[in-house]
Amino acid sequence: MSLLKEFREFAMRGNVVDLAIGVIIGAAFGKIISSLVSDIIMPPLGLLIGGVDFKQFTFVLRDASGDIPAVVMHYGIFIQNIFDFIIVAFAIFMAIKLMNRVRRTEPPAPAVPSAEEKLLTDIRDILKQQNK
Repeated sequence: MSLLKEFREFAMRGNVVDLAIGVIIGAAFGKIISSLVSDIIMPPLGLLIGGVDFKQFTFVLRDASGDIPAVVMHYGIFIQNIFDFIIVAFAIFMAIKLMNRVRRTEPPAPAVPSAEEKLLTDIRDILKQQNK
């Protein structure tokens, strides 16, 4: 079997294709959530804490000198990423909860035997009684 044919069979398996679709949708979903956090949630939150933008929270470890740039920790961006993660995790939790609710159906009722099956069962029971 040629390497190309083997690879094609591997790539066309259902799980690999499903995974690829999941990654693509996940990336798009991540962009939506990042926009939700940075454009919708963080501005009012910054306003509540005095008009501060989280992205501007920094801590300078070393000032710039000459051609050497400053060494800065951008902990505000880290805080925003934490909010991103919490919102993504909550959205995924709610989606899975909804999927489980939709999937959860009552187990099917036991099948009612047909008239023919009832008749055969009755005959079997009568024969057992006669043999005793």
